[in-house]
This record gives sequence, structure tokens and C-alpha cells, in this order.
Amino acid sequence: MDGPFTTPPRPQGWLVRLALSPRFHRLAERLPLVRRFARAEGEALFDLVQGFVRSQVLMALVNLGLLARLARGPETTEDLALLTRVPLNRMEILLKAATALKLVRKRGTLWHLTPRGAAFTVVPGLAEMVSHHRALYADLADPVGFFRGPETTQLAGFWPYVFGAGIGDPEAHRFSRLMAESQTLVARDTLAQVDFSGQSHLLDVGGGHGAFLSAVAARHPGLRLTLFDLGQVVDSAPPLPAQITKVAGSFRDDSLPLGADSLSLIRVLYDHSDATVAGLLARAFEALPKGGLLVISEPMSGGDQPDPATDIYFAIYTMAMQTGRTRSVAEISTLLQAAGFVQITSPAPARPYVTRVLTARKI
Repeated sequence: MDGPFTTPPRPQGWLVRLALSPRFHRLAERLPLVRRFARAEGEALFDLVQGFVRSQVLMALVNLGLLARLARGPETTEDLALLTRVPLNRMEILLKAATALKLVRKRGTLWHLTPRGAAFTVVPGLAEMVSHHRALYADLADPVGFFRGPETTQLAGFWPYVFGAGIGDPEAHRFSRLMAESQTLVARDTLAQVDFSGQSHLLDVGGGHGAFLSAVAARHPGLRLTLFDLGQVVDSAPPLPAQITKVAGSFRDDSLPLGADSLSLIRVLYDHSDATVAGLLARAFEALPKGGLLVISEPMSGGDQPDPATDIYFAIYTMAMQTGRTRSVAEISTLLQAAGFVQITSPAPARPYVTRVLTARKI
């Protein structure tokens, strides 16, 4: 701390007062029922302390390709050390750490993936996101400076489009590929909660390489689909289903295409400031006909009940981007109401760390 707090201390709850008492902790170690609780809390505290090291172990496993290698079959410590050019004694430590994370296990002389480790290798985009965290970790190297407000961040440089400037082809390809690789689970959870069977035309705004619309096309082959995103992005999209039409443009500067009776914003709002989001929702309202459906899907804050995933990971990530933020259902609903939308609903998410869905109508 730079200096003392000047406000007088406020009263604490009785449980907090107990937890602040060294005498209580000494007593707790002698009482069986309380001891179990105290030790569980101690383990949870240590997990907080070692969290950064856990994340770095995971990054090493990913960047060295160890999990991907073990997905091909078991290997010895010696072979893995040779393949990765990591000294044998250090490889042994890394693999034991991976064992503690329940990603690998050793049988005899061979290292195997656990079910968790195997799942990690097949979840779309997961390994890519871990590798991408290098920029986020660099921004968090000085956490106090980060929360006080750095002038620039590495992560903001990775996502230059959020500042409204033009982006070069390499950058467009880089962020769209990363988004597409992680979009599979988002599309799956979104389509589990939104039924487009009553719609005739869906406009996906900021849809990148069309990963979400491709999933919609597989579910609703008769639905007309339009992909709207920056020119560099849609031009680099892979071949898409025939029912998808690509339209280039910027939702910050251009009107949205007309004619669709439903519009989706998949992982778009949390990239942008409130002013940009308000402008986008106003354009969405203008583009939709009466009765039109708006679908928003992205990780959302727990609001007054912070969520362990969205209010830690996504809130910090979007802060590092320097433009967007992770909003709660209530905050997004307020923005929707200001734009003119009604019938706003948001069912409980199956996996809030993947996405949460919110729908609204133009009446």
C-alpha cells in the first residue's frame, strides 16, 4: 500500500471477526468439527496463492505440445524430454505438476492422459486460448498498475478492431480464427436455448468467419442467413453453406442490412464500450421489423452475485482489452430497453463460463 487508509474501520460480522482472530485459529485446530472446516478453508486459500503457477504449468504443457503428444499415445519421461528439449529433471517436475492438476498420470514408466487431459485436447479452441494468454499475463505482470489503469496493454493490440480503426489482413485472420475455434461450444449452448424455426431470415452481426451461422445452417437448413462483418474478415472466411450470404461493413459506421426478421450478436457486446453498444443496439432495432427477434449470447457478469468464471476471467480479460466490459443481464437489459426492445428474457445458462443467452423483441 502507498499509504494508510483514512476512513475509520467499520464493524465486521461475527464470522469475519472469528477468522481474523489468531486465537480462534489455534483453538480450531483442537476441535474436530471446526478443524475440518478450517483446513478446507486453508486449502482453498493456498489454491488462490498458487493459482498463477497452475496457469503457467498449463501454458507450458500446451506450448510444449505435451498434452497433444500424449493424445497420440503414452510416452516415457525420457522421450518427452528429448522431444521438447527440456532437461530430464525439469520434465519430471512438470509432469508431476500436470499429475497434480489431474491432466496426466503415470503407469509404470509411461505417462498417460487422464480423462480430463484428454477432454482438454478436444475442446475446440481451448489450447489456442491458453497460448493466447501470453498477452494477458504480460498485462497482469504488474497487477496494481493494471488495476490503476495502464496507458496501453498487449491485449488491446491483439484486438485492434475494437478501437474502430481499420485492421490489416493478418490481424483480421488472427482474431477471427481464434474466435471461430472457440465458437463451437458457444453455438451449441446458444442453439439449445433459442429456436429459430419460426424465423425466416437471420442476420448475424460481427459474425467473424461464420462459425455460428454454420451451426445454425446445420440445425435450420431452410433458414436464410446473412453474415455481416468487416470486409477483411468476411473475405477471409472459409467456404460456407450455400444459404449464407456475406455482407461487408462496420456496425460502428454503417447501417445494418435490412430484410432479416431475427438478428444475432454472438460474443460482440462485451468487446465494446457502452456508447458503442448503445449505438449498435439502436441500429439493430432499426434493422428489424416489428416482431423481430434479437439474440445476444456471450459470457455475462453475475451482477450482484458475482460469478466465479465471468466476474474473474472475462471481467479482467475485457478490462485488459481497454474498451469492452463484461455486463450483467440487468445491465444489458437496460441498454436494450433504451434502444426500444421489449420482452427481454434470459434463461439460466447451462455453462455460464461458455455463454449466457438473452433474447428480446421489437414490438
